[in-house]
Amino acid sequence: MTSPAERRVVHLDMDAFYASVEQRDQPELRGRPVVVGGDSRRAVVAAASYEARKFGIRSAMPMFRARRLCPDLVIVELRMDHYRAVSQEIRAILGRFTEQIEPLALDECYLDVSEHAPTLTAAGRLAQAMKDEIRARVRLTASAGVGPNKFVAKIASALRKPDGLVLVPTNEVLGFLAPLPASRMWGVGKVTERRLAHAGITTIGGLAAADPAALEALLGKQGRRMWEFAHGDDQRDVQVARRAKSVSNETTFEEDTTDLVVLREKLEALARRVAERLHRRRLAGRTIVLKLTYRNFQHASRRTTLGAPTSDDRVIADEAVRLLGRSEAGTRPVRLVGVGVSGFDAGAADAPPQLGFFSS
Repeated sequence: MTSPAERRVVHLDMDAFYASVEQRDQPELRGRPVVVGGDSRRAVVAAASYEARKFGIRSAMPMFRARRLCPDLVIVELRMDHYRAVSQEIRAILGRFTEQIEPLALDECYLDVSEHAPTLTAAGRLAQAMKDEIRARVRLTASAGVGPNKFVAKIASALRKPDGLVLVPTNEVLGFLAPLPASRMWGVGKVTERRLAHAGITTIGGLAAADPAALEALLGKQGRRMWEFAHGDDQRDVQVARRAKSVSNETTFEEDTTDLVVLREKLEALARRVAERLHRRRLAGRTIVLKLTYRNFQHASRRTTLGAPTSDDRVIADEAVRLLGRSEAGTRPVRLVGVGVSGFDAGAADAPPQLGFFSS
C-alpha cells in the first residue's frame, strides 16, 4: 500500500447529477431552471440544475420555497433506479483507470491513483482522462480535485464547478487551504461556523493557527480533527470494499447499433475482460448478467443462474449471447452493452479460481 506521503488521490464529483441526467435525457430542459423532487407542498429539492441555482435554489430546500424563488421552475420527478444505472455506467468507466475506488454516493467517489500516476501532474492527466471519458460515453460532466489526501482532493473538486479540475501539490497544500472560509472545512455546518466565528476563526488558516487544545475544548474531538485537516494532515485510506458483489465490464458504442454480429463480438471481448478480473481476484460466480442501454437511455438487463460457479470467459460469453437473444437488441438501437458476473460463493475470494474446460 502506498504511504500517505506518496499518495495521489482524486475526488470526482458529478455536476448537478440528477438534474443533469434529466437535462441530458430531455433536451427541451437544457438551459432551463430544473429541480428534481416531488411536486407536493411538503416535497423538497433533491437536486437543482445550475440554471436553478442562480435563483438561490439548493438541495434540501422546501419545494414551495424553490417555486417562490423561481416561478418558471421546472420540476421533474425522481427516477432513482435510472440514476443508479447511470452511476453504475460511470463507475464502470472509472474502473478502467483504477480499482482503488471508494464510492461516497451515486454521484461522487474517491480514487487512489498512486499506482498508476507517479506524480501529481500525471494524476491530473488521469483525472482529465476520466472526465473526458465520462463526457464522451455518458454525456455528463464531472469536476475533480487531485491532491495528496482525501480531504484536500474533496475541497479542490468543489472550487471550479462545473466541469472543473484543480490540482494541489503537497508543498502548496497549506497555502491552498489557508484563505478558504471555515465553512469549507469537513464537519463545519452553520452552527459550528457561528461558534468558530465567535472565537475569531473565519478561515481554514485560522483553524490551523488556533490552539488544538482550545479547538478540542470548543468542539470536542472534532476540533482536533479539524486542526489536523487545516494543516493538510489526513491519514485516511481510500476504502475499497474487500468483498466484491459483482465483476463487470461495459462499453459504449461510437454509434448506436442493432447489428447482432457486432454485439456478439463485443460481448465476447467483454467476457474476456471480466474473466481476467475474476481470475485476478480469485472469484467465480453463478449469475451471468447482460446489461443494455438503448438509444433513449432506457436501461435493460437480463440474467441467468448457472448450476456451478464459473470464471471461464467462454462460458460467460456464451451465456451473455443467449441473454442477448432474450432482449430487443436486434430491433432497438443499442448505445451501451455490458457483461457481469455475480453470485459468488461465501469465501470464494480465498479460493483458487475455477478454470474452464480448455484452460491449461
